[in-house]
Amino acid sequence: MTTLAAKRRRILVTGGTSGIGLELVRRWVKRHEIIATGRSFPEELSDLAAQNPGLTHSRTDQAKPRDAAGRIAAAITARGWEMLDHAVLNAGTGFVCDPADEDIARILETLTTNLTASMVLAHHLFPLLEKGGGTLTLIGSTAHRGAPAFASYAASKAGLNGFARSLREEWRGRVRVQILHPGPTRTTMHQKAGLDTGRAGAFFTPPAAMAAMIDHAIARRVAVRRLSFLRYWSGEGLLARGL
Repeated sequence: MTTLAAKRRRILVTGGTSGIGLELVRRWVKRHEIIATGRSFPEELSDLAAQNPGLTHSRTDQAKPRDAAGRIAAAITARGWEMLDHAVLNAGTGFVCDPADEDIARILETLTTNLTASMVLAHHLFPLLEKGGGTLTLIGSTAHRGAPAFASYAASKAGLNGFARSLREEWRGRVRVQILHPGPTRTTMHQKAGLDTGRAGAFFTPPAAMAAMIDHAIARRVAVRRLSFLRYWSGEGLLARGL
């Protein structure tokens, strides 16, 4: 399977303000037009936007899916985009907890942010992706098979995996749909979730390398791929060619 021909693409990246999402923005910002979304507008992204007029930011909170969809639609309209080449739904959250003790509000936040918001955004973005012959990329997690102390997070990613499989059949020939499952990555998510990774954290994949593997998988149009530290240590993060 050949990679996509190089051209300046219109790309939406949710959760593009930190971690893997921010690294994807860094990889693409010189070659493509990007809208990055997130709850905040950190200095790193602000600096990139100041240096690259093709990058804009939309402050959105996927825990409020309808509001997020409206804000993203407004950002796309403001850019004058009538189509999308790529939508990378990367934003996510999670909390470490024994399922028996997990707060209901946190369960709802996790499921809403990771699953419901992606479903709502997919619905809203479909016409733009279809018009552009584009690709919807859902960022799952290897945790979708189950993860200790991450039951709600794992459930949300398992649901996202099922949603991607269904969409791929529903939209076949109209919009490409793929789901990519990153393994443990060296971001601030674990700290925010309340997980002490200890010495194991040193073996997590660096976010820039994970972004490189995601970029490569998007360019190769793979339907499903697990992106583990084994791929990273095999050199794929360095050798990967993307959009």
